[in-house]
Amino acid sequence: MKKIYTYVLNTMADWEIGMAIAELNTQRFFSEAQDFEVKTFALNKNPVKTMGGVTIMPDYAIREVTAEDAALLILPGAENWPEPEHGQVLELARGFLAADVPVAAICGATEAMARTGMFDNVEHTSNGLEYLKMTCPNYRGASHYKDELAVTDGNLITAGSSSSVAFAYQILKKLKVMSPKRLEYWNGYFEEHSLDTVINLLNEMESGKNEGN
Repeated sequence: MKKIYTYVLNTMADWEIGMAIAELNTQRFFSEAQDFEVKTFALNKNPVKTMGGVTIMPDYAIREVTAEDAALLILPGAENWPEPEHGQVLELARGFLAADVPVAAICGATEAMARTGMFDNVEHTSNGLEYLKMTCPNYRGASHYKDELAVTDGNLITAGSSSSVAFAYQILKKLKVMSPKRLEYWNGYFEEHSLDTVINLLNEMESGKNEGN
């Protein structure tokens, strides 16, 4: 079974990855069941406390995480990404990308990746171009910055802190777990708050069940 590896760290911004991991874990709107599961990891197996005060017991320590059994690596935002100890997570992300495994980073995680040079030659977004220039003195990717809610370039997905739905959308799209029509209906509800899209989504799901029969 493939793993959706989600890095958890103290001060993690709960809301930024909430939409993505909820859909990936429940698979409630998937076109068909997928053989993967959401798993958390940290530098060690000590409890982690999020920005919202939620305590998480990581499933794995980082030494147990490999790209070989992974479908995706998710890196959430947090206040303490600048701490040197997280450098090994960034190297893990670099290894995942080299192994052709998607990496999805949001908010502070994008800042951390930009600081290592991983954004120098790929399209990406974050909390703003000026934000990256201010927080990452060695940032060289300005010509590739996109002023969008979330951006996918190859196997790299990036987003800013206010873009949890767009971040989830790009992840679901990359993994191809929903039909294009179903994904657009999903996004129409959560991003545009359109109740009509809920009806369309439910009808499309029912149609899919009937076709399966």
